[in-house]
Amino acid sequence: MGRVYAIANQKGGVGKTTTSVNAAASLAIAEKRTLLIDMDPQGNAGSGLGTPTRDVDRGTYDVLLGRARLEDVLRPTALPQLKLCPASPALVGAEIELIDADRRELLLRDAIERARKRFDYVIIDCPPSLGLLTLNALCAADAVLVPMQCEFYALEGIAQLVATIERVTATRNPKLTIEGVLLTMYDPRNNLARQVADEVRKHFRVFDSIVPRNVRLSEAPSFGKPVILYDVASKGAQAYLSFAKELMAPRGARAAAQP
Repeated sequence: MGRVYAIANQKGGVGKTTTSVNAAASLAIAEKRTLLIDMDPQGNAGSGLGTPTRDVDRGTYDVLLGRARLEDVLRPTALPQLKLCPASPALVGAEIELIDADRRELLLRDAIERARKRFDYVIIDCPPSLGLLTLNALCAADAVLVPMQCEFYALEGIAQLVATIERVTATRNPKLTIEGVLLTMYDPRNNLARQVADEVRKHFRVFDSIVPRNVRLSEAPSFGKPVILYDVASKGAQAYLSFAKELMAPRGARAAAQP
């Protein structure tokens, strides 16, 4: 039975999609059967794997509205072990169209439950908001991975996310936990970055892997490739390979490492 991760943070520009694409690719490189689900109407996760939204006729939108099964909309990628459920342009209207739907916050969970036996890992790239699409992801997930840029406003954003997760845990998904915080776009020369990282470590499990600011990591999406296929020797690629190893470690060992 595959483990489902929602990669969430309602603050934009913190590396959610970069983390979703490159964590999924790194797991696939490790021969883990991996599914990446694009829940962001911008469709950047698909673009980062060579499938821009303009080329998508069916995707997450059709799954949520019950027009297609998840298995029927999956796309292959350049990595044999990685499949993509892309976002079509229509996903932008899903929150309005689903407002009166029965069990509207559980639609993604139902779709994943039918398919998760085929995968070792399911990664859900959430939009930068706490609306119905993100709520679906949180209800479907076993755990949340939180990418966070080390700046002051990120601390406020993570507090709002925690409050939302607590509400979801209390009402819809009692198994949901925060697996940990991944520091992204990190510059060790920046005093504020170090201070914010230290503050986060007081309250959350922070992954040992840290994603630095890296030009190759920024360039890779324009070529429709995860960074490990664009420049595996880059610091960004090595950071995400290290992050994937942490995700694959036995959960008991990870829990023991938490403060």
